[in-house]
Amino acid sequence: MIKIFICDDHALTREGLSRLFSLEIDLELVGESSNPNDLLDFIQNNECDVIVLDISFPGKSGLDVLKDIKAIKPDVKVLILSMYPEEQFAKRTLKSGAMGYLNKESAPEEIINAVRKIAGGRKYISESLAEKLAFDLDDNSIKKPHELLSDREFQVLQLISSGKIAKEIAEELNLGITTVSTYRSRILQKLNLKSNADIIRYAFLNNLIE
Repeated sequence: MIKIFICDDHALTREGLSRLFSLEIDLELVGESSNPNDLLDFIQNNECDVIVLDISFPGKSGLDVLKDIKAIKPDVKVLILSMYPEEQFAKRTLKSGAMGYLNKESAPEEIINAVRKIAGGRKYISESLAEKLAFDLDDNSIKKPHELLSDREFQVLQLISSGKIAKEIAEELNLGITTVSTYRSRILQKLNLKSNADIIRYAFLNNLIE
């Protein structure tokens, strides 16, 4: 039996996944939550094979949650299920320890297949993403500027794009305002931009915000 925990701040998503998993005799839902802290508390004291995790939570990045999960339970498998397009986010989450990435618009049978494959210790990506990753292995492939950002720079870019000011970003990421300003400067330099308005426009054009 594959034990699954769902962590997503959208109640409809949790309800839909719960119903989906309940139809399979080899899958058991052992918990669900809208709060990543509840998830982290659960896995410290309970067994879980696969965590189905969103990448965006109020006040916390899914990338940080993913790293916290791996620190507590390195062997637990994580499937990222997100509204963000896989070509923009999958590589970053896979590098951070996820075993698979799917868009929330994926067919139910694909989600089930992904959970089973991941539970068996294998990574799961779509055919289209596999082709992109293979293309990226080519030394001559051209990477988009935001692919060169560090995880923290990428998080700051997302928060700026959502309209948050430096003080709010500092509080959310538990950083100093000066540090946030440093990350912002690096983002502007790496993306060849000049202002927050440019960052917001770039994020929108590249599907980096929901």
